Amino acid sequence: MALPFETATQFAALGLTLVGGWFLGLASRSGGTKWRERYQDEELEHARYRDEAEGRLHALQAELKAARSQVSAPAAPVAADEAPGGGWRGWFGWGRDNLARVKGIDEAREKRLNELGIKTYREIEKMAPDDEAALEQRLGVPAGTIAEQGWREQAALLRAGNEREHAEKFG
Repeated sequence: MALPFETATQFAALGLTLVGGWFLGLASRSGGTKWRERYQDEELEHARYRDEAEGRLHALQAELKAARSQVSAPAAPVAADEAPGGGWRGWFGWGRDNLARVKGIDEAREKRLNELGIKTYREIEKMAPDDEAALEQRLGVPAGTIAEQGWREQAALLRAGNEREHAEKFG
C-alpha cells in the first residue's frame, strides 16, 4: 500500500494548505467584532476621562485666578518687623536679591532697604510713584532720585535675567 505523502514537496504542500486554512478560518470568524467593540469602548472611556480632567483643570484655574485677584500688594514699603509674620522670606534669609547691582544702590543703601522690607527686584519693580516718594523720604535721598536713576527699570531687567541689556543701558 502506498502512502499518500512520500516526498518533501508533498509534505510542504500539505503544510502550506494547513496554514492557509488556519488563516482563512481566523479571518472569517466573528471574534474580530468583539475586539473592535472593546477598543471602541476604551476610546469612549478615555475621551470621557479626558473631558472630566479638562473640566477639573479649568475649575482649578478659575479658582487660582480668583485667589490671585484677592491678594493685594501693600501701598507703601513696610519695615520687616512690621510685616505680617515678621517679614519672613524663607530659611536663613533666602529669597533676597542682590539689590546693590542696581545702579544707585550701594551696600549701605541695600542694607537699609532690607531693613525697610524691600529685599527683591520684584518689590522695586512694582513700586508705585507714591511708594517711591515715601521710600526716598525714609532713605533720606532727594525727591525724584529713584526715577532719575531708573531703579524700577533696572530691577525689571535684572529680575528677567537681562544682564547684558542692563549693563549696556546702565553701565
